[in-house]
Amino acid sequence: MAKKKEKKIDLNNLEPSEMAKYEIAAELGLLDKVLEYGWKSLTSKETGRIGGMVTKKKRERKDA
Repeated sequence: MAKKKEKKIDLNNLEPSEMAKYEIAAELGLLDKVLEYGWKSLTSKETGRIGGMVTKKKRERKDA
């Protein structure tokens, strides 16, 4: 089975929702891991924490 080609991530050209994920990953100290190995390298606990924080930020923006 052929491996998928991993595309390089350009942090300067991301949609706002994608950018939020990367910002939170950076806050949690996981950005280097994500950039080197991809999102699939994170544990479910790490992924859940990022997802929860993204949801929290979205709610805060909606309330403001």
